[in-house]
Amino acid sequence: MKCLRAATLASLLAVSLVEFACKQAVSDPQTEAPPPLKVQNVKDRNLFEVAHSERFQLAQAIAHTATPELKVTGTVNPDVSRNVPVVSLASGRVIEIHARLGDSVTKGKLLLKVQSADISGAYSDYQQAMADEALAHKQFERSKRLFDNGAIAQKDLEIAESVETKAQVTIKTTLEHLHVLGVDPDHPSPVVEITAPVSGVITDQQVTNASGVQGLASPSPFTISDLTHVWIVCDVFENNLGNVRLGANAEIRLAAYPNRPITGVISNIGPVLDPNIRTAKVRIEVENPGLMRLGMFVTAIFRGPQKETRAAVPATAILHLHDRDWVYETVSAGQIRRVEVVGGDMLPGGLQEVVSGITPGQQVIANALEFQNTVQNQ
Repeated sequence: MKCLRAATLASLLAVSLVEFACKQAVSDPQTEAPPPLKVQNVKDRNLFEVAHSERFQLAQAIAHTATPELKVTGTVNPDVSRNVPVVSLASGRVIEIHARLGDSVTKGKLLLKVQSADISGAYSDYQQAMADEALAHKQFERSKRLFDNGAIAQKDLEIAESVETKAQVTIKTTLEHLHVLGVDPDHPSPVVEITAPVSGVITDQQVTNASGVQGLASPSPFTISDLTHVWIVCDVFENNLGNVRLGANAEIRLAAYPNRPITGVISNIGPVLDPNIRTAKVRIEVENPGLMRLGMFVTAIFRGPQKETRAAVPATAILHLHDRDWVYETVSAGQIRRVEVVGGDMLPGGLQEVVSGITPGQQVIANALEFQNTVQNQ
């Protein structure tokens, strides 16, 4: 019996101890907190510890005087002041077309023929005006003889003279109408011939065989463009507008002929920015040497008015990696740092311009690719 009591007391004591421990665990906030963080310094990935770094040949960046450049893309467009619409004042049906889109035409070349009922009406008016003028002239001559003989008053003579004058004006008006429609009054025809008003290239065609034209109420059948002078229209970002000046020259390079630069003049800088891409339209007027075709892609190069001093290093010292340019600069004995730069144009003597990243006088590894391969193999 004593043993049973002892076992019961021992069990109760054990349960009490477990409950107390649980309460302590719940109430202690430190038991709930995560373990403390351990912060470790990460090594600079652009800094390399190199043993016997003297085996890599070094090159010193030299000073190079250059003009700031801004390169943008653009397209060849017609000079709108040299676009001439071909107008048919006569309404009717097209019966012949003698030119097509893209053709080069000279002034006076026949473009199309239109069969028009307007010719019949205009010629009829002309014939009636001729008959009226002939009658008015006879009446005026008769009135003059009667007035000389005292048979009529002077006012009657003046009325006859006025009638003849008006008849002559009507003849001139109807004759001019025939000329505007392109009709020879001595050889009238219901077919009107439309000719090219200027020389150039047909850049737009709005007519086909058997189609109709409605005079000025319809679109122009053709548009002729003088492509001896064209426009280069390009987009310049807002941050780069300071490099563009009205009246300044711009160098144009065609994608099709990159080795044949053309010089143009900046004639307009758009007053309104595109709100989506924050660019302004810049127009360059260029004399076409015969290479430019409408819609061609070009690269426009704008040069600043002042020159800058930049660094120049051997072209082999610049490594193109991950769409960026890098050079390896010596920091101290056994330490070499990789520095991001902006590469520029190639220079004589195997050098390349560095727009930014390093300055003249800094020491860099002459062969960046060799150094990069050595580091990767270690």
